[in-house]
Amino acid sequence: MRTLFALWAAPLLLFWGWFFLSLNDINFGYVMLSRQLHDLVFQLYGQMLGVDPALIPGMVAKACVFDGLLLMAFWAFRRRKAIGGWITTMRNRYFDQASTPSA
Repeated sequence: MRTLFALWAAPLLLFWGWFFLSLNDINFGYVMLSRQLHDLVFQLYGQMLGVDPALIPGMVAKACVFDGLLLMAFWAFRRRKAIGGWITTMRNRYFDQASTPSA
């Protein structure tokens, strides 16, 4: 599972790191991080997809959230016995019927 999380998170970290550095034109002397390349890349993607380039970061963010939810659901399904045991323990600890005071 760690490998799957790493393979999922590494491209996201690279993309969003590049996105915010190039959006704010923090380029450290590299053309790859310049605002001009940022605008060109999103203009090209916008033309290929037929959408406004300003909508693309939101679309990518929605896809990242959806992928993250799928990955968390897959992780929870694999650990359902441990999670169920934890829920039972917490329910017994906080909602134990024997420890409630009677009137």
